[in-house]
Amino acid sequence: MKIRHIAIAGAMSLIGSAGWAACSFENTTTIKSLTAGFEAWKSVTDAMAECGNVEAELDQEFRTKQPAAFATNPSLYQIGGVSNGTVTPLLNEGTIRPLDDLVARYGANLKPNQLIKIDGQTMAVAMMVNTQHLMYRSDIFADLGLEVPSTYDEVLAAAEKIKEAGVVDYPLGGTMKSGWNLAQDFNNMFLGYGGGFVNEDKTPAVNSEAGVKALNMMKALSAYMDPEYLVSDSTYVQQQFQQGKIAMANLWASRAGAMDDAAESQVVGKVETAAAPLAMAGGTPATTLWWDGIVLAKNMSDEEADAAFRVAMEGLDTEMVTGANDQAIWLIEGYQPGRLATGAIATATASPAPLPYPSTTEMGLMHTALGNNLPDFFTGAKSAEEALAAVEAEYLTAAKEAGIVE
Repeated sequence: MKIRHIAIAGAMSLIGSAGWAACSFENTTTIKSLTAGFEAWKSVTDAMAECGNVEAELDQEFRTKQPAAFATNPSLYQIGGVSNGTVTPLLNEGTIRPLDDLVARYGANLKPNQLIKIDGQTMAVAMMVNTQHLMYRSDIFADLGLEVPSTYDEVLAAAEKIKEAGVVDYPLGGTMKSGWNLAQDFNNMFLGYGGGFVNEDKTPAVNSEAGVKALNMMKALSAYMDPEYLVSDSTYVQQQFQQGKIAMANLWASRAGAMDDAAESQVVGKVETAAAPLAMAGGTPATTLWWDGIVLAKNMSDEEADAAFRVAMEGLDTEMVTGANDQAIWLIEGYQPGRLATGAIATATASPAPLPYPSTTEMGLMHTALGNNLPDFFTGAKSAEEALAAVEAEYLTAAKEAGIVE
């Protein structure tokens, strides 16, 4: 099955109806989950574990492990944590199951905007929305008399003043680790410049004016980052913030709550959020909209699926949200948007608004090609045009092999 489009209705609706109580049953079936490793997933899987016999693996490399693990028969995991950027390979390989029968039995408290439909079937349950938004040290901005940037040109100007002041190690942090992260930062900036990834006939379209502008802006930003930015992922930037080493970053909203974790952060109460900056006047915020949620493996018994879904629903309830309110922009009853949600909500409700990350087979191939080839531009091995030409060549080869392009 080749997935072309996933519809998500009302992703920013934050109000639901009924709430849920504590774990309502004792689980006697061994259930294993594989998800990302950020704090929201820890809270969800901890809540699942209250039901008993749940083994949770939280791993930032989950996206590379899930396809093979779910293709095994029986699957190595019953529950998978996914997003609109990582669910496509599982859908294409047919390794996750429709959930409508389980939703009918156990999902009375789910809201319509949590049900991710593919060809009319519910294939995932969303728990939160996510986006990359601007996070900044409000104390440094106040001390230096800086306005919060609304464009990337303003980000560069603020970064120069922060560098001159010498108040942090590096003015900026960036999730520009070679591979998936670097590709995603390009995606954000490319869309911000009005780019489109493929033409109507599915041939590539990134070697364009928007593509060159995106790379040049990313390179300009990198001059204010740790020189090792090509190994910098979300956890790296989160820790840079917490340790007081940076003053700004376009970072995932799901990382914002960690700034106020007194057990590990030196900047409690000092980090604020704002809408993702614009790449160009009149454009969208240079970011994408995401959802995160759960899927169930196809290769397991119906009895295991029943237990897995019930466990998952206990992890996605109001009790969990009450204890983890500021860790995410939850789509679950009981969520109250807090101070650190301001930037994500401003980003998602901007006019024009950023696009949801494209959950398509073509985008999966393009993302991989970008991650493989863009590092050559940042190391100086290739020009922007040469790097983007290499991206397009790799994409075309893969697209032809997949039958997307003739």
